[in-house]
Amino acid sequence: MPELTGVTPYFEVFDMTASVAFYCDLLGFRVVFASPEVETAEGRFSHFVRLGLGGLDLMLNTAYDANERPPTRSEPRWAGCRHTHLYLDCDDVPALYAEMTARGLQAEPPAPTQYGYLAFHARDPDGFRLVFHQPLPGTPEAEA
Repeated sequence: MPELTGVTPYFEVFDMTASVAFYCDLLGFRVVFASPEVETAEGRFSHFVRLGLGGLDLMLNTAYDANERPPTRSEPRWAGCRHTHLYLDCDDVPALYAEMTARGLQAEPPAPTQYGYLAFHARDPDGFRLVFHQPLPGTPEAEA
């Protein structure tokens, strides 16, 4: 059977400019690819952006076509984002936390989880939860 070599999450976003700023400026991602920028009533931006950080990839796409985004977020439409979580494996959670909060990320300090990891989390502008974690010493995952 062919081997699967990765997975790339895809998020629809309300405001591409705000999302790219969050992922790049606060988390350290870089733009790998972006569709051509468009000039719209909402501003100038790309409708599709692929981001990368280390071995991670993330695709963002605008939830609305040009000139169709409402002036404010419709909370019922975006409520499901609060239930979407990305767990991002890291080899040094305290150092990553220090680096990201120094850039301005708002997050509680890393803490042990009930599942045996050290973790901290943040929410992106659309409410998607990002959990940065690593196995605690003495857990089977830490020994692997």
